[in-house]
Amino acid sequence: MSTVAENYRSVCARLDDAALRHHRESGAVKLLAVSKTKPAESVRTCYDLGQRAFGENYLQDALDKIHALQDLPDIEWHFIGPLQSNKTRAVAEHFQWLETLEREKIARRLNEQRPDHLPPLNVLIQVNISGEAQKSGLDVNDVMSFAQTLASLPRLKVRGLMCIPEATDDAERLSAQFTQMHQLWQRLQQQYPQADTLSMGMSSDLELAIACGSTEVRIGTDIFGARNTPA
Repeated sequence: MSTVAENYRSVCARLDDAALRHHRESGAVKLLAVSKTKPAESVRTCYDLGQRAFGENYLQDALDKIHALQDLPDIEWHFIGPLQSNKTRAVAEHFQWLETLEREKIARRLNEQRPDHLPPLNVLIQVNISGEAQKSGLDVNDVMSFAQTLASLPRLKVRGLMCIPEATDDAERLSAQFTQMHQLWQRLQQQYPQADTLSMGMSSDLELAIACGSTEVRIGTDIFGARNTPA
C-alpha cells in the first residue's frame, strides 16, 4: 500500500475516533482532502479508497488535475484559496465549491459566470475569527449582512462558514474561536437552513475543532505529505 493510502486511512481513523469521543453522529464530520500541489495520481489513490471531496488553492494546478481526472464523475472540487477577480470564471465553471468567499465583487462575478447547466455554486463565507489584521475573511459582525447579499444571487448557494484560526498552541484560545464560529454558524442556519457546513480544523487541531462542532476538517500534509511549490 502506498504512503498516501496509508496516510489517508490513518487520517480517516483519527477523524472517526475524534467524532466518536465527542459524541458526534456517524458521518457528521466530512473530510476535505487538501490535494493542492500534489499530482493527480495521489488524488486518484484517495478516490479509490472512497474519498470524494478535494481542496485546491492553486488554480492552474487544479485545472490540470480536474482535466486529468475527468473520468471520475462524482469527484467534488473545492477551491480553498484567495480568489482574484480575473480567476473567477474558471472557478465558476469547474468547481462545485468555493470555501473562501469574503467579497461582494467576487460573489457577483461568480454568480454571473456560473454556467446555467450547472447547479448553483456552493459557497462558504470566510470569517476572520481571530481578528488578525493580516488574515483574510469577514469580521464576525459583517457575516449576516453578507449572507443576505449572497442569498439574492441565484447561481450561488450559501452552505455555511469557514475559518483559519489563530496559529497558536493555546488550546483555550483556539477553543474560544471555534466555539464563537459554531455560535455564528447556528445563527446563520436559523435564516438559511441549507447552510449545513462549518469548515474548521486542520491536521494540528482536528480533534478540538470536532469537539467544538466542526462539520468539515481540511487535511493536506497528513495525507499527501509536505507540499510542493508550484512552478
